[in-house]
Amino acid sequence: MNNYEKRTLKKKTAIIQAALSLFGKQGFSDVSIKDIASLADVSQVSIYNYFGSKEALVGECARIIMQDTITLAEEILASEGTFTQKLERALQLCNAEINLSLSKFISQEASKDTQFITLLVNNINALKNEIYMKYIAIGKQEKIIDSRLSDQSIQLFIEAINGLGFTVPEEELEEKQAEILQLFLYGLIGKCNE
Repeated sequence: MNNYEKRTLKKKTAIIQAALSLFGKQGFSDVSIKDIASLADVSQVSIYNYFGSKEALVGECARIIMQDTITLAEEILASEGTFTQKLERALQLCNAEINLSLSKFISQEASKDTQFITLLVNNINALKNEIYMKYIAIGKQEKIIDSRLSDQSIQLFIEAINGLGFTVPEEELEEKQAEILQLFLYGLIGKCNE
């Protein structure tokens, strides 16, 4: 990596860290590009050049929040056990770890900003979808998942599951996520082997 690339990486990292800090404390609506640039000690133009928009920065923040979860999901995929056990662990991980990560990064004040939460959740769901589809591809290769099911239909189903957080009250979410996980893995008629 040459000096220009090092400086660019340093600036991008500073911008993302500043955005994560400010969004996490204040939400999206109350934070300006000027605020982020000031905290990151870069020009506003640099932010637009590297990321294009404030909304795109939320996507980068989601990636930071999801970083550990993505790593753990990949470790699960490479671990011992049946495909179904791995998939179940990964789904539980994504729900539990993301909730924990969000509580670490997002203040109560920021969680009241519906625009921010919607942008963040949509970006997190896109990252979760990438994880799930890796598992689906392997499940199809191992002939555990019916290859006649299109990836598009599976993605629609996953999107419906991911939207649960917008429609279920927070105090019921954990229970509903467990039930949805059961439906996802075993369908309406099937039962898990306990």
